[in-house]
Amino acid sequence: MAGTALLVAAAAGWYTVGQDGATAVATAADGHGPEGVSKPDHPASPAPAAVQAATDRQSAPAAAGRSEARPDGSLTAIPGLGAAFTAKIPAATTQVVVATGQGKDTDRNSVTLWTRTPEGRWLAGETWQGHNGKNGWTADHNEGDLRSPIGVFDLTDAGGRNADPGSKLPYDKDPSFVVSGTGFFGDQLAGSFDYVVAINYNRVAGSSPLDMRRPMGSKKGGGIWLHVDHDGPTHGCVSIPEDKMAQLIRTLDPTAHPVIVMGDAASLAA
Repeated sequence: MAGTALLVAAAAGWYTVGQDGATAVATAADGHGPEGVSKPDHPASPAPAAVQAATDRQSAPAAAGRSEARPDGSLTAIPGLGAAFTAKIPAATTQVVVATGQGKDTDRNSVTLWTRTPEGRWLAGETWQGHNGKNGWTADHNEGDLRSPIGVFDLTDAGGRNADPGSKLPYDKDPSFVVSGTGFFGDQLAGSFDYVVAINYNRVAGSSPLDMRRPMGSKKGGGIWLHVDHDGPTHGCVSIPEDKMAQLIRTLDPTAHPVIVMGDAASLAA
């Protein structure tokens, strides 16, 4: 797409100019900034109904835990997570965001926040529909592959263009969280970074989501965020509706050592 993308982070003292159809003061995955809007960040095929998404999760191998549900709705295990991914959840973690899509090449997903009870059981919060990378998911994310990384990642830092909605995580309100233009399929990007939570893939924890440091090197990408959905796929981030982003930011608690478990259903069930 024709146009110029301008990426500025004044506080960090850097700027980048690149080609694309979206102009950004801050961007999120890969590329020169957080999600590299040096490429447009489609509405894809119609989203699966929430009921269908829930059915898909329940049909995954770990869904057997539902048979042990108590009257309060708590389960012995998070449905859809196999032994390998369950084992990656830190023992101290009591908040787990699960973002999963039906297929490895799909850009639509559902996001649920799970809370661990003092007994070690799990309670599900609401399920929200959103998007991930345009090309789906990958266990070997590289800059520009347009796939979201599969894995378990800490959630330690939040921010956005909007005022702090009541975050317990450190929150960086900064006018640099701005993007404009259109995404892959004409979706409007404005407002996508009004609220963000940094996903700790190839970044320095304890810093603003705008921090450009990449411990694994630039080729492994970075700037993977949870951010406001713009009705189209991302470069690698996970997006949910704006009001749900604000709700999530208010809910995540550093004392709960929150993590996100993200990937396609088959991978997470392994």
